[in-house]
Amino acid sequence: MTREPIRKSLWTWGTTENEPTDEQRRQAAEAVSAMVGAEVTAPPVPSPDSIELRAPRVVVPERLRSICRTDNHSRAAYSIGGHPMELLQGFRGEFANPPDVVAQPRGEDDVERILEWCADEGHATVPYGGGTSVVHGVTPPDSDSIVTIVMGGLNRVLEIDETSRAARIQAGVSGPDLEDQLRPSGHTMRFFPQSFPWSTLGGWIATRAGGHYATGPTHIDDFIESTRMLTPSGWMESRRLPGSGAGPSPDRLVLGSEGTLGLITEAWVRIQKRPVFRAKASAEFDSMEIAADAVRRIVQTKLWPSNLRLLDPVEAQKAAGGDGVHALLIIAFESSEVPQGHNLRTVIEMVERLGGTIASDSVKVTDESDAISEDGAAAAAWRKSFTGVNVGLIHGLGFVTDTFETAITWDRWPDFDAHIRAKVGRALDSTLTASWLSCRFAYSYLDGPAPYYTFAGLGTTGGEVEQWQIIKAAASQAVIEAGGTITHHHGVGRLHREGWEAQSPELFRAGLTAVKNRLDPGGILNPGVFF
Repeated sequence: MTREPIRKSLWTWGTTENEPTDEQRRQAAEAVSAMVGAEVTAPPVPSPDSIELRAPRVVVPERLRSICRTDNHSRAAYSIGGHPMELLQGFRGEFANPPDVVAQPRGEDDVERILEWCADEGHATVPYGGGTSVVHGVTPPDSDSIVTIVMGGLNRVLEIDETSRAARIQAGVSGPDLEDQLRPSGHTMRFFPQSFPWSTLGGWIATRAGGHYATGPTHIDDFIESTRMLTPSGWMESRRLPGSGAGPSPDRLVLGSEGTLGLITEAWVRIQKRPVFRAKASAEFDSMEIAADAVRRIVQTKLWPSNLRLLDPVEAQKAAGGDGVHALLIIAFESSEVPQGHNLRTVIEMVERLGGTIASDSVKVTDESDAISEDGAAAAAWRKSFTGVNVGLIHGLGFVTDTFETAITWDRWPDFDAHIRAKVGRALDSTLTASWLSCRFAYSYLDGPAPYYTFAGLGTTGGEVEQWQIIKAAASQAVIEAGGTITHHHGVGRLHREGWEAQSPELFRAGLTAVKNRLDPGGILNPGVFF
């Protein structure tokens, strides 16, 4: 039997192989039914063959046809990102504004040829990594002609500097492929965002993504030695250095640029030897307030645990099997060089002194094997729920869910959290039924946490997008009102532009516009994001 080719999914992260089965979707419907106290049935998955799109408005030159696609499936699949509402529309076959052409370069020469064509013809150009953007960062803009450039063909680790522990890597490589190529030399980048199975190095850089570590090095910024980016005005490549005080950093201009200034093709990134020594535990606290203060005190010791994730009682119940009363703190240390048991014991003593209770089955110390030792029940459940989340499970169930993340200083945290819960809670109560709002600390800094909120509830089938918009608007407004950042690691995209403008100095935006005009004089790159 001939196997169907693996293609990008139209309604979940990743490829068609990542799509949930009918049985998984039936089980998800049963879980939602139990949660909301009403019967919810999973509708059938629409056939991809039924997709109807407007005809391409662009004629691909003969010299580029071997690396460009104009078929319906490609154009539909690359017209959306990873936001739940985008994927819900994909599930329903709603692709209102597809790109006219999907270009798939195989190397830098192809990238040059494609971008030169787009600049000469004035085509709006959208760089595309793994497609997991949840802020409409890869959604095609309103334009007379649109070319989406998929960077997945640039997917190799080109060079490893074992002495400096760094690697030169092409930007289109996915998380798993990157790790697979580093593994034979005993190295790892150890950068694991929630989208790790599908997102790319270039996407991480372009959006200033956050990865594995809950303290210490967290953003992709902390891993970058140098970057190489093609703009419509030419190449821009920074000198590879461990650090520099020579004026404003060119890498800082590339980081977070979200495809508006150029196409990132490769970078030198810091890597490490694979961890051998691990130590972990989890603790319960009677309240989020007590737990948050404990996290602050632990972080400010500068012991730098690799994991220090705090889940409020609702998040702990939903994601880790908690009792719905206690907050859960997941603690872990790791190193390729030094045993970590002492660090863990120090933190355990602090936790117990600050009101926490260590779970009896959670303390694990591994000093000899590179294999991850078995987690305690709560930590294992949370780990499973965190990485590789399947957003396609609930499509068509009338369920409305989303996340938003921010950062705030410790002194303002309690009032900030109260403001968010009050404002978003009112929006949820007026919009959805059986709704809930939860919070976890995705990262913790010496001077403040990065709280990550999740909301969900049952809406009206067919009206999910409109209901989501009401809640999302309330959440964004609440974050800005209370002094937080509109995004900590999800990016700005088109969804957070207003919030970004509210927190950015006017003169800074004017200066960035001048840079945009110099690098992209035709304004073709990802219009609608920032500019």
